[in-house]
This record gives sequence, C-alpha cells and structure tokens, in this order.
Amino acid sequence: MAISSNLLLCLSLFIFIITKSALAQKCSNYKFSTNRLFESCNDLPVLDSFLHYTYDSSSGNLQIAYRHTKLTPGKWVAWAVNPTSTGMVGAQAIVAYPQSDGTVRAYTSPISSYQTSLLEAELSFNVSQLSATYQNNEMVIYAILNLPLANGGIINTVWQDGSLSGNNPLPHPTSGNNVRSVSTLNLVSGASGSTSTGAGGASKLRKRNIHGILNGVSWGIMMPIGAIIARYLKVSKSADPAWFYLHVFCQSSAYIIGVAGWATGLKLGNESAGIQFTFHRAVGIALFCLATIQVFAMFLRPKPEHKYRVYWNIYHHTVGYSVIILAVVNVFKGLDILSPEKQWRNAYTAIIVVLGIVAVVLEGFTWYVVIKRGKAEASAKTSQRVGNDGRSLYV
Repeated sequence: MAISSNLLLCLSLFIFIITKSALAQKCSNYKFSTNRLFESCNDLPVLDSFLHYTYDSSSGNLQIAYRHTKLTPGKWVAWAVNPTSTGMVGAQAIVAYPQSDGTVRAYTSPISSYQTSLLEAELSFNVSQLSATYQNNEMVIYAILNLPLANGGIINTVWQDGSLSGNNPLPHPTSGNNVRSVSTLNLVSGASGSTSTGAGGASKLRKRNIHGILNGVSWGIMMPIGAIIARYLKVSKSADPAWFYLHVFCQSSAYIIGVAGWATGLKLGNESAGIQFTFHRAVGIALFCLATIQVFAMFLRPKPEHKYRVYWNIYHHTVGYSVIILAVVNVFKGLDILSPEKQWRNAYTAIIVVLGIVAVVLEGFTWYVVIKRGKAEASAKTSQRVGNDGRSLYV
C-alpha cells in the first residue's frame, strides 16, 4: 500500500509538473479556431500579446497571426515592422479595432511621426490576405508580409494598443508597458529580444529607472529627512550646532544627487522626441529652480540677531516646504509614468507615511518641550522679580 501510494504521489507530481510546463508555453499550445498552423511563435513580453508566424525565405513571405488578449471594448491594437530603426517612427503598422456596428476593421498604416493618427495608407512592402477577428476580448490580426531576407533575418517589431473615439484611434499611452513594446525577431532562429539605444547599449528603460531612483532618493526622501532634522533637532540645546551641519549636509547631498537625476531626465526628453510628460517635466523644472535659489540663499543668510532674519526665515521655510511637496508629488507622478512593479510604489508610500508619522510625533514633542521650557523660564523670571522686590524693602 505504501509503495502504491508513493507511486501515485510521484505520478501526480509528474503530471502536475508537465501540465504546468505546458501551460507556461502560452503561444505554443494555442489552437486557432480557423485551424491555421504556424511554424513558430513568441510570447511577447508586454501588453498580453503573442506572435505566431511562418517565414518562407525563398519567397520572402512572412505569414503572421498577431494576438492581443485581455482587450477591453473600445480599444485598437497594432503590430508593426520597422525596416529603418528600432522605434515607432518608420514603423510599418497593421491596425485593427472593433467598429461600432460590430464588424472589425483591419488596415495598414505607415508611421512617419509620433503624432500619428494611424491613417490608412500603403506600407513600404506588400501586404496580402489581411483580416482580423475579435471575440472573447481577444483580437487576432492575420496577414502575409513580403519581407525579403536581410540583416541576417532579424527584423525590428513594435506592437501597441490604445483607446478609440467612436471609430477613430486615439494616441496610445506614453508610459509603462506602452513604451516597452519593442523587440527584435530573428525569422530564421525564432529568437526575440529587447532593443537597446544609447551609448554603451544602455536602454532607455534603464535610463528611466536611473532617473527615477536618483530623484526618488534625493528630492523624495533626503529632502524631507533634512527638513525633519532642522525642525526637530534644534529644539534640543545639546544638539546645537550639530543639527545645522547635519541639515546642510543632507540637503546639499540631496541637491547634488537631484541635479544628476534632473539632468538625466532632460537627456531622456531630448532622446524621446514626441513623447512628452508635460506635468512631470514642468514640476521637475519648478522643483529644480526653487531648490537652486534655496541653496544660494544660504550665502545670504543674516545673523540670528539681524532685524531681517525673521523675513529670511519665512522665505526659507516657505520655499523649503514647497520643494518637499513638489518633490513628493513628482515622485508619485514619475511612478505613474514608469509603472514599475507594485512593490516599488508601496515601498515609497511606506517611507513617506513613516516620515509623516515621525514628523507628527516630533511636532507634538517639540511643542511640549517649548511650552514646558517657556513656563519654566516665565517662572524663573517671576521668582527673580519677586526676589528683587523683596530685597528692595531692605535697601
């Protein structure tokens, strides 16, 4: 009985592993309702998309079936080959979307700029047998492309989705997975991979991540910590002047790192013509300008006893807190643009919440110390005055 049970357990485990492995190969196990067969397929890395294809090197014909799953109503999809570069401009696209009358429209559209309206026109290569189906939230585009073998059989591919206004495609999102839907495909070996841009092969996505990390750490974390140090450590007389040097060091380091992140963002903007994040960019520029004048204002700081010191303090606090608010807002806006794994947003949210709780607790403690110290000083002054009055009776 024990041997039979072990055999059954092993058999069940084997079946589970085989089944799980088979299910993991999403595109290779897919069966088309039209009973079409393709020699190769690729699970595309983003946008719930798959490419099935057969390439005939003798004729140069590439027979494709592009599948886009989990497609909500009112959306368009596109798959494209870019013969000239790895980006969107120059892509020769096949577009499809369900129309308001229930039919599916499929057509070709060459992309000549980032401000495309996906107008119908002929591509730079021949396309035949173009059709599309839409059912169960899945769009499938069928076509035969005439692509003579070149560049070792490697082609640049792009795929997208976006919203519709009636029967008119609207621009697709310019953040998250919609800017990651670019890859290369080797028609001979079937291998696919992400494209790279920039010096040293560094991808734009990596540059965006560096930009996000630098700005998140500097403006979004170090700046608030520096403000907490200045506001709550100086209440302790024993911390003077250590709190001041800690505050200056923290804010200066945050500014230097933040400038590096800001410059990275400007470089990304220059390299991504047509992709604009207006609000994020405007807040970033305002943040940089305010932080810069805040740094240079340190050289104009009056001495504590100077009559204009109170006005300088008002300015310093107003600009400082404005920088922190703008920084936190822009970090969250940047997270919306990058669309990283959920734990990154959760981690930053947790850090801000913890800093907020610390600030609230220290604010209460600070007021307690200040009020208590004020009462003690008032009591000491009263005792001194009474003592002086008593001595005067005997003068």
